[in-house]
Amino acid sequence: LGNVLEHRSVKQTTTAIRSLSRLQKVEAKRIRPDLTEQKTETIPASAIQPGDILWVNQGDQIPCDGQLLSDHALVDESMVTGESQPVARNKAATLMGGTLNLGSAFKMKATATGSQTVLSKIIRLVKEAQADKPPIQQLGDKVSAIFVPVVLGLATTAFFISWLVFHLPVAQALMNSIAMLVISCPCAMGLATPTAVIAGIGRAAKKGILVKGGSTLETFKGLRYMVFDKTGTLTDGKFKVEHLQVIDPAYAHRMGSVIHALEQQSSHPIAQSLVNHFSSHPPALLSSVKETKGIGMTGTDGDGHTWQLGSKRILASHSRTSSDFDLYLTRNHRLVAGLNLQDVLKKDARELICWLKKEGITPVLLSGDRRVKCERTAREAGITEWYAEQLPEQKLERIARMRLKGKTAMVGDGINDAPALAKADIGISLSNATQAAMFSAQVILLDAKQLIHIRTAILLGRHTLLTIRQNLFWAFFYNAAAIPIAALGLLNPMVAALAMAFSDVIVIGNSIRLKFKPLK
Repeated sequence: LGNVLEHRSVKQTTTAIRSLSRLQKVEAKRIRPDLTEQKTETIPASAIQPGDILWVNQGDQIPCDGQLLSDHALVDESMVTGESQPVARNKAATLMGGTLNLGSAFKMKATATGSQTVLSKIIRLVKEAQADKPPIQQLGDKVSAIFVPVVLGLATTAFFISWLVFHLPVAQALMNSIAMLVISCPCAMGLATPTAVIAGIGRAAKKGILVKGGSTLETFKGLRYMVFDKTGTLTDGKFKVEHLQVIDPAYAHRMGSVIHALEQQSSHPIAQSLVNHFSSHPPALLSSVKETKGIGMTGTDGDGHTWQLGSKRILASHSRTSSDFDLYLTRNHRLVAGLNLQDVLKKDARELICWLKKEGITPVLLSGDRRVKCERTAREAGITEWYAEQLPEQKLERIARMRLKGKTAMVGDGINDAPALAKADIGISLSNATQAAMFSAQVILLDAKQLIHIRTAILLGRHTLLTIRQNLFWAFFYNAAAIPIAALGLLNPMVAALAMAFSDVIVIGNSIRLKFKPLK
């Protein structure tokens, strides 16, 4: 009975992996050009090849990673990212296998299958993390290594004392020693840590938080600094026009239309933001519009005049200005207007910063962006300690200094953040980050828009460590209290066996609570 209860309890702690694995076992509808009577054929997801064109009906799971070929799709990604709201996807957007189509049916092109899909990589990371031993488990293993031979010695000693000193029958003395061995079996000690780690990392995965090692959860305890990159991390990367300064009033009436016409030819995030801002201005008729990477856009109007919008590099020597703008608009190389842009803070950034302060964790902004922009973002987010215009090696040095004062976590998404992410006690990256950043981090947030998941990760780390300590206390307390009772002959070996199994169930049951308990 004890073994049955223990087996069922252990299964409960691994439901996260099983639920993720079930998402992979779906069928797909493949569109075959050589089929004449029917448009699609049904195949298992394992038979999909990159390049296959698939049809996904409303309510079906997306069978693999791919690219959307239809104009629109509405996708529930909660099973992978933890994001509760459905996400709208447009043509050419990336789709993740295992997610659910909530909108109308659509076509997609398979880009990654099998072990190369995002879901497979998530499952692999979770398995590796659940197998990782945190330092507190290593302590438990060391104690068990001493505990076992000590108990064997005590049981042997008790047998001889009972038989030779108290003159108990050999059978009775042997029963007392057997009861000691059975009741002190350190199964509960061995289960105390891995079951809690498995439950904690499983819950994190369901929330869209990938943790790369069991030891990472323990590191969250006692954090002193939380360092943030700016663009794309604290801010969402969507820019808005903060200020438009007209230098030459003669062309003020045309500026919106010209900017709209130039930027609609670019796919840069800033260009898209400008198009949205000036959407009320009909685009001017420009010809020969071209983009020069790192400089800006150029176009020619009907009268042969050349318009340029870009960085300071487009300015001619006689058009230099003392004002400092993000973008400059010129006509025939003469300055017409200057634009200042503002990167919008993520909606939950202030909430997270406020919570970190309450928890005694100091938020720090560490960015390579200009001083004035970093100061503005820090002020909006409520961060008092910030550093601007930092090169990657300077970020690395800052992190090293902070670590001397206390545990430091770094949140970033760019290539220039990778060294700092690796240097920090905990590196936290976003799902839309560069490969270098995700490789260097120990925690990845699958929903890049939800910074508040950092709070969930910290709380899960704390509660996982608390659960491990509770489990170890119960295991040690139980053995310490039961061994003397067994030595005195007050415990039958069969009762001891049941009690020992019951202690395992209690330890595992406490770990299972981590899957559901409120994170306070």
